[in-house]
Amino acid sequence: MSFAAVQKHVAVLERAELVSKQRHGREQLVHGRIDTVRTVYALFDQLEAMWRGRIDRIDDLLAEPTHFTEGDPR
Repeated sequence: MSFAAVQKHVAVLERAELVSKQRHGREQLVHGRIDTVRTVYALFDQLEAMWRGRIDRIDDLLAEPTHFTEGDPR
């Protein structure tokens, strides 16, 4: 991976506030921001629970017996 590609990836992570950069002489040190990562994790956990609930509901609806009569276009 080229240095320019690494810089671009770090810039994206920095904009998302998942990392922070600190200049140390000629170097720039990158540090992970665990508080932000935990917040994102919690958000994804909530979204996963919501979607699992919706998918479970769809499964329940599909498992219900249908009450169509012969000739019903449904």
